[in-house]
Amino acid sequence: MDEGSAASSEDQAIGGRVRRVRTRRGLSLDQAAGLAGIGKSYLSKLENGQRRFIRRGLVEDLAQALSCSVADLTGQPYPPPDRDSAEALAALPDIRLALYDTTLDDVPDLPARPVDQLAALATQANTATDETLYTLAGRGLGALLTELHVHAATGDEPTRQAALAALVEACLAAAGMARHLGHLDLAVHAARRGYDAARLSGDPALVAFAAMQRASALSRIGVRRRAGAIRTDALAAVETHADPSASDTRPVEAVGTLYLGDAQLAAREGRGADAEAYLGHAAELAERTGERNFLSFHFGPANVQAWGLAAAVELGNGPVAAERLEGADDVFHALGSATRRGRVHLDLARAYGQAEGGRDGEALRHLDAADRTAPTRVRNDPIARELVLDLDSRARRRVWELDSLKHRLGVA
Repeated sequence: MDEGSAASSEDQAIGGRVRRVRTRRGLSLDQAAGLAGIGKSYLSKLENGQRRFIRRGLVEDLAQALSCSVADLTGQPYPPPDRDSAEALAALPDIRLALYDTTLDDVPDLPARPVDQLAALATQANTATDETLYTLAGRGLGALLTELHVHAATGDEPTRQAALAALVEACLAAAGMARHLGHLDLAVHAARRGYDAARLSGDPALVAFAAMQRASALSRIGVRRRAGAIRTDALAAVETHADPSASDTRPVEAVGTLYLGDAQLAAREGRGADAEAYLGHAAELAERTGERNFLSFHFGPANVQAWGLAAAVELGNGPVAAERLEGADDVFHALGSATRRGRVHLDLARAYGQAEGGRDGEALRHLDAADRTAPTRVRNDPIARELVLDLDSRARRRVWELDSLKHRLGVA
């Protein structure tokens, strides 16, 4: 499906990478287009910068077709567009070292702070990541990961269980931070370590949430089949523990969150009916749980609506879904974190951008709101960068807000 006629310099960069990878793979335009499920002429226009990349699923389709990661096509990670991004990026080497220098049964001979203190720090880091305060989240996170590994490998059983649960949360923070800063390989590694720690803990809900994070990290590098299998296995394991009437709603939240992940995958693959079914299952559970926030996953009615908007954009139905969400109750207040609110603003901008110029004012307003709400995340997002350039290509006159966004996102 064509997604507009105006091209941008960012498109040309992505398109050029597509062409280079395709030729290195020895694939013709016909072969690559067939693998990606798009037309030959459309792929040619993408490679030549005559069409734009606006759906995440489109980039993932091409990455999967070319057997490469999404980052190979987007060029991530980007040079830091601002000081906050630069300071956050400075924390990643310590996180990487901690994860590669330890395993769950092989740790350095180092002293570790009390596990309760470390658990509190892990929660603080995950909360900071949820608020897109990546500099705060990354401060000392490498040392925190190492010390939690020490307790998990050498502590008595109560200490070990507490350390494993805290390690899952610390890995969620590390994976989320790395993914949103464009270091997708580190995000995959951190998410896998958190998943392994959750499995050792034996907590079904913890395993399910860690599986969701692992699947999300894999999806960002185009590994859809494995991501789907991980969610399917996790769903089968946690469903037997999910009782909406129980006081512990974590298993139900986990089931609903996994359904949202399945809806996202279905939408990116163009399976609209499946996406609607998964969203319906999640909505039914959300009505039972109300707004919850275990491990900052924010499962509840508001987040189901937010994921529904994202799915609609991937299916090409953005404008109608955007109007529906904006007409609902205060979704932004219910979401309760900068990351979630920023994501909804960005998806609203993408949705209105699908109107092919008819609603660019609304798209610009929401893109600006997304950047002001979650600047470090938005400025390192290839889709946001693409969208601002696309809006600029359609602008009939110079607009200060658009110029400002181009400078803030580092694409001026």
